[in-house]
Amino acid sequence: MTDILYTLGDSLYINLTNRCPCRCSFCIRKNGSHVGSAENLWFELEPHLDEVLAAFDGVELKNYKELVFCGYGEPICALEKLLEVCHLVRSRSDIPIRLNTNGLGDLIHKRKTAHLLEGLVDTVSISLNAPDEERYLEVTSPIFGPGSFQSMLEFALDCKRFVPNVLFTVVDVISPQEIERCRALAQEMDIPLRVREYIKEY
Repeated sequence: MTDILYTLGDSLYINLTNRCPCRCSFCIRKNGSHVGSAENLWFELEPHLDEVLAAFDGVELKNYKELVFCGYGEPICALEKLLEVCHLVRSRSDIPIRLNTNGLGDLIHKRKTAHLLEGLVDTVSISLNAPDEERYLEVTSPIFGPGSFQSMLEFALDCKRFVPNVLFTVVDVISPQEIERCRALAQEMDIPLRVREYIKEY
C-alpha cells in the first residue's frame, strides 16, 4: 500500500502524486521507495481527493510541528487536491503549512499559480538548483526546456507577494562556486537560500 501521509522528524508530510516535470540528477526517487516512516511512496494509481482527505481521519495535527507537501512527485501537479487539503487543514488547525516545490507550477498549469496559495500556505520552499539556466537544464532536465529557469524565478517573486515565507534551496551536488553564485542570485532577489546536503536515503 502506498503512503499518502508519512512522518519525518516531527513533521507530517503529504505525498499527493508521483507526477513531476523534472528529472533531477540528485532526486531521491532513484534510490528506493521509502522516506521517513513511509514504506512506499510510489502510487499504482494516483489517489483521488476523497482518499487524500480520508487519510487525515483521526490524525492529531497538534502532534506535529509542521505539515509539508513533499513526496515522490511535484505537489503542484496535483494543485486542486493541494488546495483542498489546505482548506481542510485550515478548518481544523493553525499548524504551519509548507510547500516544497520545483517552482514550475505556472508552466505546468499554463497560468499564474502563486496567488492561489495566499492564506493557505505559510512557507514555500523552491528548488533553485543552479545559478543560471544552462546549468539548471543540466541538473533538473525539465520537460519544458529553455524558459523553465526564468519561470521558476518569476514564481518565486510572485510567492513573495502572497506567502509569508519564501526560500530557495540548492543541493550540494553542484560546485561550491555555483553555490556561491546561487547565494548571490538569492540575495539579489531578497530570498533566503538553504544549502541541502545530498542524502541518498532518509
